[in-house]
Amino acid sequence: MSERVERDANRELRARFDDVYGQYQQLRSGLDTLAARLAELRVTRRSPDGHVTATVGAQGQVIEVVLAPAVYRVRDAEALSRKITETIRAAVAAAAQATQDLVAETMPAGAGSADFLRTGDFGTLLGRADAVLGRRGGPA
Repeated sequence: MSERVERDANRELRARFDDVYGQYQQLRSGLDTLAARLAELRVTRRSPDGHVTATVGAQGQVIEVVLAPAVYRVRDAEALSRKITETIRAAVAAAAQATQDLVAETMPAGAGSADFLRTGDFGTLLGRADAVLGRRGGPA
């Protein structure tokens, strides 16, 4: 009787392992796709008057800033500087949102990654990892 119980338990464990491994493979494939999509992500924003255009990548890195020829008609360097800064900030904010959306599409609900990108809170992210590893007080 105990041999049958052990076989049944092993069969259940094997089925659970196969299920978890399948989920891992799906997640891993999704992460490869996510990495490629993030590497290609470009977000462009234009100032309200159209004089400044800024393009940034997924991490907010500035890829290109284009100034329209009309910008040279106004000789206010401080105003131009503010306009460039505001346009870049708008592009960075949009890129951060696009990155969060891509991560949320890829990662399982409750994984914490999307929340971390939104909040930047390492404590919550590490708290989830500690919970998975069975740690209560963090690293020993």
